[in-house]
Amino acid sequence: MIEAIDGAGRLNLKMDSGRSPEVDPNKHPHLDHGYAMTSNSSQGQTANRVLIHVDTELAAKDLLCSRMAYVSVSCGAHHAQLFTNDRDKLPTALGHDISKQSAQVPQINHEQTIPSQQEISNRTRD
Repeated sequence: MIEAIDGAGRLNLKMDSGRSPEVDPNKHPHLDHGYAMTSNSSQGQTANRVLIHVDTELAAKDLLCSRMAYVSVSCGAHHAQLFTNDRDKLPTALGHDISKQSAQVPQINHEQTIPSQQEISNRTRD
Protein backbone atom coordinates (compact mmCIF):
# COMPACT_ATOMS: atom_id res chain seq x y z
CA MET A 1 0.00 0.00 0.00
CA ILE A 2 1.26 3.49 -0.78
CA GLU A 3 1.45 5.49 2.44
CA ALA A 4 2.85 8.70 0.99
CA ILE A 5 4.49 10.30 -2.02
CA ASP A 6 7.20 12.82 -1.14
CA GLY A 7 8.03 16.04 -3.02
CA ALA A 8 10.60 14.23 -5.21
CA GLY A 9 8.00 11.64 -6.27
CA ARG A 10 9.39 8.79 -4.15
CA LEU A 11 6.82 6.32 -2.86
CA ASN A 12 6.71 5.35 0.79
CA LEU A 13 5.15 1.89 0.91
CA LYS A 14 3.65 -0.16 3.74
CA MET A 15 3.98 -3.91 3.24
CA ASP A 16 1.80 -6.57 4.90
CA SER A 17 4.92 -7.80 6.68
CA GLY A 18 5.31 -4.40 8.37
CA ARG A 19 8.28 -3.29 6.25
CA SER A 20 8.17 0.27 4.91
CA PRO A 21 10.42 0.52 1.84
CA GLU A 22 10.89 3.68 -0.20
CA VAL A 23 10.77 3.36 -4.01
CA ASP A 24 11.99 5.95 -6.49
CA PRO A 25 9.93 5.47 -9.69
CA ASN A 26 12.61 7.33 -11.68
CA LYS A 27 15.05 4.53 -10.86
CA HIS A 28 12.42 1.83 -11.48
CA PRO A 29 10.48 2.92 -14.60
CA HIS A 30 9.07 -0.59 -15.09
CA LEU A 31 6.75 -0.19 -12.08
CA ASP A 32 3.09 0.44 -12.83
CA HIS A 33 -0.07 0.76 -10.79
CA GLY A 34 -2.71 -1.94 -10.65
CA TYR A 35 -5.99 -2.90 -9.04
CA ALA A 36 -6.90 -6.05 -7.17
CA MET A 37 -10.36 -7.58 -7.08
CA THR A 38 -12.00 -10.94 -6.61
CA SER A 39 -13.01 -13.02 -9.61
CA ASN A 40 -16.65 -12.60 -8.56
CA SER A 41 -16.47 -8.81 -8.65
CA SER A 42 -14.63 -8.87 -11.98
CA GLN A 43 -17.38 -10.73 -13.85
CA GLY A 44 -18.35 -8.84 -16.96
CA GLN A 45 -15.33 -6.55 -16.82
CA THR A 46 -12.40 -6.49 -19.21
CA ALA A 47 -8.81 -5.39 -18.76
CA ASN A 48 -5.99 -5.50 -21.29
CA ARG A 49 -3.90 -7.58 -18.92
CA VAL A 50 -4.85 -9.68 -15.89
CA LEU A 51 -2.67 -11.34 -13.28
CA ILE A 52 -4.37 -14.21 -11.43
CA HIS A 53 -3.22 -15.42 -8.02
CA VAL A 54 -4.20 -18.99 -7.11
CA ASP A 55 -3.01 -20.16 -3.69
CA THR A 56 -3.52 -23.93 -3.51
CA GLU A 57 -3.06 -23.86 0.28
CA LEU A 58 -5.81 -21.29 0.77
CA ALA A 59 -8.16 -22.08 3.64
CA ALA A 60 -11.26 -21.26 1.54
CA LYS A 61 -10.75 -24.00 -1.05
CA ASP A 62 -14.39 -23.72 -2.17
CA LEU A 63 -13.43 -20.48 -3.91
CA LEU A 64 -11.03 -22.31 -6.22
CA CYS A 65 -12.70 -24.06 -9.13
CA SER A 66 -12.75 -24.12 -12.91
CA ARG A 67 -15.49 -21.46 -12.92
CA MET A 68 -13.26 -19.03 -10.99
CA ALA A 69 -10.38 -19.72 -13.37
CA TYR A 70 -12.58 -19.20 -16.44
CA VAL A 71 -14.00 -15.90 -15.15
CA SER A 72 -10.54 -14.64 -14.20
CA VAL A 73 -8.83 -15.60 -17.45
CA SER A 74 -11.66 -14.35 -19.66
CA CYS A 75 -11.34 -10.82 -18.20
CA GLY A 76 -8.00 -10.37 -19.98
CA ALA A 77 -8.46 -8.91 -23.44
CA HIS A 78 -4.82 -9.40 -24.50
CA HIS A 79 -2.97 -11.18 -21.72
CA ALA A 80 -3.66 -13.36 -18.69
CA GLN A 81 -0.94 -14.67 -16.41
CA LEU A 82 -1.46 -17.14 -13.57
CA PHE A 83 0.64 -17.21 -10.39
CA THR A 84 0.49 -20.09 -7.90
CA ASN A 85 2.38 -21.41 -4.92
CA ASP A 86 2.28 -25.03 -6.17
CA ARG A 87 2.18 -25.86 -9.88
CA ASP A 88 1.59 -29.58 -9.22
CA LYS A 89 -1.49 -28.96 -7.05
CA LEU A 90 -3.00 -26.38 -9.40
CA PRO A 91 -5.03 -28.78 -11.61
CA THR A 92 -6.59 -30.40 -8.54
CA ALA A 93 -7.33 -27.04 -6.90
CA LEU A 94 -9.07 -25.70 -10.00
CA GLY A 95 -10.63 -28.99 -11.03
CA HIS A 96 -13.11 -29.67 -8.25
CA ASP A 97 -16.79 -28.99 -8.77
CA ILE A 98 -18.49 -26.67 -6.30
CA SER A 99 -21.89 -26.62 -8.00
CA LYS A 100 -24.81 -26.81 -5.66
CA GLN A 101 -28.28 -28.04 -6.38
CA SER A 102 -30.63 -25.05 -6.50
CA ALA A 103 -33.86 -26.90 -5.72
CA GLN A 104 -34.89 -29.87 -3.64
CA VAL A 105 -35.64 -33.02 -5.57
CA PRO A 106 -38.71 -34.74 -4.12
CA GLN A 107 -38.25 -38.30 -2.96
CA ILE A 108 -40.45 -40.61 -5.01
CA ASN A 109 -41.72 -43.82 -3.48
CA HIS A 110 -41.70 -46.25 -6.37
CA GLU A 111 -43.91 -48.68 -4.47
CA GLN A 112 -46.81 -46.26 -4.59
CA THR A 113 -49.25 -46.76 -7.44
CA ILE A 114 -51.73 -44.40 -8.94
CA PRO A 115 -55.22 -45.46 -7.85
CA SER A 116 -57.57 -46.55 -10.57
CA GLN A 117 -60.78 -44.66 -11.33
CA GLN A 118 -62.74 -47.51 -9.68
CA GLU A 119 -60.70 -47.22 -6.44
CA ILE A 120 -61.27 -43.49 -6.34
CA SER A 121 -65.03 -43.98 -6.83
CA ASN A 122 -65.14 -46.56 -4.04
CA ARG A 123 -63.29 -44.21 -1.65
CA THR A 124 -65.70 -41.35 -2.25
CA ARG A 125 -68.71 -43.58 -1.51
CA ASP A 126 -67.37 -44.65 1.90
